[in-house]
Amino acid sequence: MSQERLSLEGKRIGVLGKGGSGKTTIAVLLAKFLRQREYEVCLLDADSTNLGIEHTLGLAHSPRPLLDFYGGMIFSGGLVTCPVDDPFPLPGADVSLSDLPDQYHVRSPEGIVFLTAGKMGDKGPGAGCDGPISKIARDFRIRWNGRRPVTLVDFKAGFEDSARGTITSLDWILLVVDPTLTSIQIAAEMTETVKKMRAGFLPATQHLDSPEKVEMAKKIFTETKVKGVMVVLNKVMDEQTLSYLSTKLQEKDISIAGYVWEESSISEAWLRGKALQCFKSRDQLEKIVKNLEMAEARYFTSHAKET
Repeated sequence: MSQERLSLEGKRIGVLGKGGSGKTTIAVLLAKFLRQREYEVCLLDADSTNLGIEHTLGLAHSPRPLLDFYGGMIFSGGLVTCPVDDPFPLPGADVSLSDLPDQYHVRSPEGIVFLTAGKMGDKGPGAGCDGPISKIARDFRIRWNGRRPVTLVDFKAGFEDSARGTITSLDWILLVVDPTLTSIQIAAEMTETVKKMRAGFLPATQHLDSPEKVEMAKKIFTETKVKGVMVVLNKVMDEQTLSYLSTKLQEKDISIAGYVWEESSISEAWLRGKALQCFKSRDQLEKIVKNLEMAEARYFTSHAKET
């Protein structure tokens, strides 16, 4: 196995995008292709509102949410706090799969370990925001058989998790861009946000109630792991749309990892609650994985020379 092929082991890749862009579809399809390349893969559902991802993996049910494993959210009398109000790491967030009770994880037919951070729909009125779910997304780590898997984190739609600092623990960000002006704008904003984080910009801390929390918030941002942002074009209708999107993103100096054609089998799977399959874009999904591998290998090589 080449250096590039090994390079994503243990890495955390966040999949983000606007509502309706298809980020969950991309996360599931990439998880399947990573398994085909012999990686151990964990898919963490960190979208507090989207439902049905278990069916796209060929599973009959979701596991119990990790929010329950960690004692519930603070707004309902639990232990899990919001990273904006309490930036300190989630206690016990580094977990061996053998120590996680069976009800909190399931394995897909392809061998993808699937976990869910939690959902807001079952919390009832006045339960508070979904910040505690974001903290789990930021801090949770899983390992098994002495190894760290590639972890794909499927975030909620929009920009909120980025503003919360949830992305600071990611190695790479995949932004899913559909054929809309909004998606292009979000891609530009996200890329700029990551540049600022890597340049040492500090978060807002005026609302924090102790010097210790202020220092922790600054530490988390200054020690961000994010190495870069790549875009995956999704729901591409034709070559003209592909060319237009590519040109607009290249004008903003945004790297494109690959694209996925609009495909009826994908919408059909979501409608009927069936496992996702992709026929038209298999070569592109493989290209996206290889581009991530090469980017990680280049980053590792360049930083090894620096040290």
